[in-house]
Amino acid sequence: MKPFETLVAIVTGGASGIGAAIASRLVEGGATVAVFDLNPDASNGDLAVRVDVGDDASVRAGVARVAETFGRIDIVVNNAGIGAQGTVEDNTDEEWHRVYDVNVVGIVRVTRAALPWLRKSPSAAIVNTASIAATAGLPSRALYGATKGAVLALSLHLAADLVREGIRVNAVNPGTADTPWVGRLLDAVADPAAERAALAARQPLGRLVTADEVAEAVAYLASPRAGSTTGTSLAVDGGMQGLRVRPTS
Repeated sequence: MKPFETLVAIVTGGASGIGAAIASRLVEGGATVAVFDLNPDASNGDLAVRVDVGDDASVRAGVARVAETFGRIDIVVNNAGIGAQGTVEDNTDEEWHRVYDVNVVGIVRVTRAALPWLRKSPSAAIVNTASIAATAGLPSRALYGATKGAVLALSLHLAADLVREGIRVNAVNPGTADTPWVGRLLDAVADPAAERAALAARQPLGRLVTADEVAEAVAYLASPRAGSTTGTSLAVDGGMQGLRVRPTS
């Protein structure tokens, strides 16, 4: 029996990049997967729903559709998020509110709407996508890093609140991953090849993280086989968080 067989999962931001890899990995493991995304057409899940995690009515409608279609919800992967660049001087109040609303309050909305169904599941799990930016100070990532730090803290508090109800909550902390979003950032700089090389070099493994590697970590944390794992975060960052290696030259 596959680890996710009979289980129903929601993956937000699941139509591209890391989210798409997570959806594919859960399907491979036997899950029935509903993808929430602003542009769900490219989804490889069993159900694609246009959901804006920044809008509570949209989220509640999406969760209700999943429950009505499949009769249960067992796993929620809160992966949807938006990026931001700049120091504290560079982003306006409006940008701070917008990015927090998606990256942090979006998790609150989806989790809150799904909780009545998760409480009925014998294998309930929530996995939130944080970032290396939550645990390492990076240049020009003040706003983004602050939101991902909030995701880590929120994950811990959710885990504490829900552990006695049998709902596990964990987070995954990707390093810089080779995704379309990072590709767009690279396209915006003067020398994309040099910038890519610099991003790869700052991770001790010497390369960018792959979306599939992050998806594998999420699958572990979401799996009933990880039944004693809650309130933790798993770094998939090429060693960036914990290693201090000497330069190669």
